[in-house]
Amino acid sequence: GYKVVFSATVELTDLSKDKDLVYQVVGEDEADLKQGKLSIASPLAKAMIGKKEGDFFSIQAPGGVREFVIEGVRFE
Repeated sequence: GYKVVFSATVELTDLSKDKDLVYQVVGEDEADLKQGKLSIASPLAKAMIGKKEGDFFSIQAPGGVREFVIEGVRFE
């Protein structure tokens, strides 16, 4: 499977909230979470870079640790 890199679209599940998310990793100037565009500088993007489908990871968020699993990586 593909690794998460700049410009990849990543499907992931937020295990802490049992919620499916889809984000494209973009530059800071393009970032717009409402449109699913996640800044490369954000903690979530930094944690995802280099991971691939099936990988688990966690980030320290303001409300505590959030755990995710990457469901898919695609390039559009």
